[in-house]
Amino acid sequence: MNLQQLETFVRVAEHRSFSKAANLLHIAQPALSRQVRALETELRETLLLRTGRGVELTEAGQRLLVHAHGILQQVDWAKADLHSQRGEPVGQIVVGLPPSLARRLTLPLIDSFSKQMPKAHLVIAEGFSVNIAEWLSTGRMDLGLVYSPEAQPDLEITPVLGERMHLIAPASALPRNAEVAFAELPRFALIMPPRGQIFRKLMEAQAALLQVKLNVVWEVSSVPAILDLVRGGYGYAALTGSALRAHAPEQGLSQHPIIQPHVDCRLCLVQSAKKRNTPLLQRSREILQRISREVCGRSGSAA
Repeated sequence: MNLQQLETFVRVAEHRSFSKAANLLHIAQPALSRQVRALETELRETLLLRTGRGVELTEAGQRLLVHAHGILQQVDWAKADLHSQRGEPVGQIVVGLPPSLARRLTLPLIDSFSKQMPKAHLVIAEGFSVNIAEWLSTGRMDLGLVYSPEAQPDLEITPVLGERMHLIAPASALPRNAEVAFAELPRFALIMPPRGQIFRKLMEAQAALLQVKLNVVWEVSSVPAILDLVRGGYGYAALTGSALRAHAPEQGLSQHPIIQPHVDCRLCLVQSAKKRNTPLLQRSREILQRISREVCGRSGSAA
């Protein structure tokens, strides 16, 4: 067993595809398949099962994936630790961004990263806040922006800025400067993400406190698709102002603050409490925090 075989196995397992892993690692697919077979031969276990849609992990493969993540992470930490003696940010860092912010933050983040840390490698992964928190907790990710995360002993949480939820409506559906009381929301047909997504959780938690039943007519996980449906007259959405600006600069849409009470959504910088505070991680935190405040603060209000 060697590190290259473990990395190959991890990439195939994460992407559930030999071809995607081969493209990511820039090696031929037959060579990649041989590495996985050699690993299975040495361990005397079947790790991956080929299906019509890609590959699936066996029970042995799932167990090895946990160990492999830990081993590769330890190797990265060792490299970073040696370079940290010179205070030089090197190595790879994986940053998670929620869909509502990824489009607006990716370009300035990569621009700052490439200028300030040219010897480091940045990987940006998009995911819902609940998924990013899980990936951070399990070590699959180093740093992330998460909306209103729940406190966990293995996560370090730093508030960045606060926003308030708005009702997103088709243009001219409501008076331009109208505010919407939470108790009035049942009269609006809502298009919302599935349960578990943070905007949905915040709205349903407040609805439960006020004993109000939200009228959810469509469940759609994609924020751009939700906004397209609102624009098309299929209903209304409950999102932050930055989520709206990230995907649709109010073209054919209007936003109206939800009041009585306000529903606050706090954007936080989150990292694993188990991670070493390397120069790369520290500098990346500073860059991500600054860019988040610069970009999102233009449309966000203190909560």
